[in-house]
Amino acid sequence: MTLRNIPADLQRRIEEEASESRSSLNKTVLRLLEKATGVAPEGRAFRRFHDLDRFAGTWTKEEAAEFDEALAEQRRIDPELWK
Repeated sequence: MTLRNIPADLQRRIEEEASESRSSLNKTVLRLLEKATGVAPEGRAFRRFHDLDRFAGTWTKEEAAEFDEALAEQRRIDPELWK
């Protein structure tokens, strides 16, 4: 398969992605195509979940701060547990 007329900005982004993942252009394009189409290697399908999509970006800054505050205790590391 040969791809032609790839827009310069798309080519640049694919090359950046390949560089960041230290993969060849071919492997990078295959991985991106697999992800975009939902087809994984060896016939496994990627599972996509959209049940929480409607909540994305709906919190106010105050609600987000309140949520972060509520989770702060869970993020606290108890040194006694690591002895």
